[in-house]
Amino acid sequence: MVETLLAFVNTRADGAGRPELFGDGEAFAAWLAEHDEFGGEIVATDADAAAARELRDALVTLLLAHSGDEESLGEPLRHAERHLRRAGALYPLATVVTAGGVELASPQDGVAHVFGSVLAAVTTFAQAGDWGRVKACRNPPCHFGFFDRTRNGAGLYCSTGCGSQVSMRNYRRRQRRENDAPPEA
Repeated sequence: MVETLLAFVNTRADGAGRPELFGDGEAFAAWLAEHDEFGGEIVATDADAAAARELRDALVTLLLAHSGDEESLGEPLRHAERHLRRAGALYPLATVVTAGGVELASPQDGVAHVFGSVLAAVTTFAQAGDWGRVKACRNPPCHFGFFDRTRNGAGLYCSTGCGSQVSMRNYRRRQRRENDAPPEA
């Protein structure tokens, strides 16, 4: 289920050259066609793509909060949570019971099914107790979603490369401050 969530949230453009995959209805439909977990060929409009970006961005804000990102806390987090509550009401889930087990699924069709499936993945993963380990990279141009596999759950970056970029920026910032400081008398 985490793969479904990460596939959805990792569709945004970033400073590393990843393109926006939900830019318009055609791009959103093309992305959906590549992901069988959402039902394959679905017609999507520009409004659907905009709704997908809003849902994705609200989820990324929550994942940044899981990483302890200061900028995502406060009003951005409250806004994201309100948006996700509305999405939960618009895209309800159904319990599907079979001999093989129980799962949550979206009873809707089309784009509504896609959004419901993403919310079902979030719910299922949260009920497993690992929701806090799904995070977004704290490297500002990245914000790539990832599952924190560290033993203590303290991972902040999607890769060592992003961690190195943040460390280098912090080092350069400290160097500038030291160089700009007035000399001691």
